[in-house]
Amino acid sequence: MALFLYEASYTAESIAAQIKNPSDRIAAVTASIGASLGITLLAGGYSFGDHDVVAIFDAPDDEAVAAFALVLASGGALRSAKTTKLLDGHQWVSALTKAQHASPSYKPAR
Repeated sequence: MALFLYEASYTAESIAAQIKNPSDRIAAVTASIGASLGITLLAGGYSFGDHDVVAIFDAPDDEAVAAFALVLASGGALRSAKTTKLLDGHQWVSALTKAQHASPSYKPAR
């Protein structure tokens, strides 16, 4: 399983519809679409600022996440969305170790 960060912003029409019929869209979307793709929500919330929704989830592979993002994008309720693959602590340390071994061979342009 891999970790992903998903950030999205609603259209004005979507926010208006949610005001008329309040519900937790994170729970609804993860329970339906996410479950069908093997995606498990780890944390999520509604934020202030550039994005309206932020979620961190486990997914079996990149294709499942791409399918998830495509389904959400096709609904028309989002004006923007961004998916970022995350490294866990072990992967981060592994990347640092690889960089440590590769860095002596790097010669920056000057």
